[in-house]
Amino acid sequence: MKVTKFGGSSLASAEQLTKVLNIIKEDTERRFVVVSAPGKRETSDTKVTDALIQYYEHYINKQDTSADKSWIIQRYQDIIEELNLDNAILTTISEAIEQLETLPIEDNPYLYDSFLAAGEDNNAKLVAAFFQKNQLNATYLHPKKAGLMVSKEPGNARLLPTSYDLIKKLRQGNQIYIIPGFFGVTEDDHICTFSRGGSDITGSIIAAGVEADLYENFTDVDGIFAAHPGIVHEPHSISELTYKEMRELAYAGFTVLHDEALIPAYRAKIPLVIKNTNNPSHPGTKISLEHSRSQTPVVGIAGDDKFVSINISKYLMNREIGFGRKVLQILEELNIRWEHIPTGIDDMSIILREKELSGIKEAKIVSFLKNELDVDYLEIERDLSIIMVVGENMKNHVGIMSTATKALAENHINIEMISQGSSEVSILFVIKSQEEKEAIRVLYQSFFTN
Repeated sequence: MKVTKFGGSSLASAEQLTKVLNIIKEDTERRFVVVSAPGKRETSDTKVTDALIQYYEHYINKQDTSADKSWIIQRYQDIIEELNLDNAILTTISEAIEQLETLPIEDNPYLYDSFLAAGEDNNAKLVAAFFQKNQLNATYLHPKKAGLMVSKEPGNARLLPTSYDLIKKLRQGNQIYIIPGFFGVTEDDHICTFSRGGSDITGSIIAAGVEADLYENFTDVDGIFAAHPGIVHEPHSISELTYKEMRELAYAGFTVLHDEALIPAYRAKIPLVIKNTNNPSHPGTKISLEHSRSQTPVVGIAGDDKFVSINISKYLMNREIGFGRKVLQILEELNIRWEHIPTGIDDMSIILREKELSGIKEAKIVSFLKNELDVDYLEIERDLSIIMVVGENMKNHVGIMSTATKALAENHINIEMISQGSSEVSILFVIKSQEEKEAIRVLYQSFFTN
């Protein structure tokens, strides 16, 4: 039994939907299909989700929404007409889009979620109708009927533990269920979305709930590459990753898969494969608990920017009981998430994502560190990037750190910070953002080309 999720680019047009149909037809084990909203047909196009956001903004600001509704409905209509589907499905979708602007604005924390979820929900109805027309026993299944009951946290829904028992009942059916991704339903019947990109999360949850043998995630690339193809020319495709490796790569900028999507499948020990809708015969990248065969020490190089470092020095810091707790407490009080904290006996650096540090929060942190903790030195360093060298097999090989630092040094790339966790799944380097792309290129060359 397989759960198969298709991204927006795989569902952007009638041509793409025909490919999706053929993929489902070729394997009877593909019993659960999770769909995103229609994505871009070409670079200059607009995603349906982005059009729904504009529709929402015009609605809450009491502006004319007729052009928004017309564009969204026409987008679905184009697909429906090209697939020669019955007009009844167009009527159903049109009514659903029109109905959005009848929802209350005041005291409605779920309004934005309701607008965003409409993209996936209506696309699932369209896909089900298309499958039915082509003699597949397919049924559209709303997340509520699927058992996707979630917490009351608009934009950041979390699955309620009892949902898995409800989802497991879907195993008893013999049809193909078409389930919209990205959202669930609260116990008081409100639409509530996962974080953006959450169709991956839905697919992972369904796979865990029905205890699938495999979770397939179809996108528009041949799996996951060892480095970003926009930085490294024709990097090789990774055939196999562990969940830990994928988590590290996703954290550091690999955007093929939503990082939260790994959690349900990982906990249920279900393997996941990233495949290409446009090249379905390619094996893609399989993600599982452990490698099935011997791997090279490094599987991938990733990088991400927009980090800042709060650098603190205080003589005899290590002897001052509670110093670290006090530093972290001010971050907690300001609702700031930290990423890394390398330390010395008299020094501490706190690496944050730039978006966490607003002007007001920064001023409060500076005041607290200077006036309450009486630090000797304080600096906030900006325009930093992190580079991750990832591979679970690194712990079995000597000299990985040496190879990486030598490559960076020979190319005059200064390392601001180095960190390696106890699991030795990754080595993290902090460098200036202006050197990020060059760092990725030289590290890729050292570990893969050479």
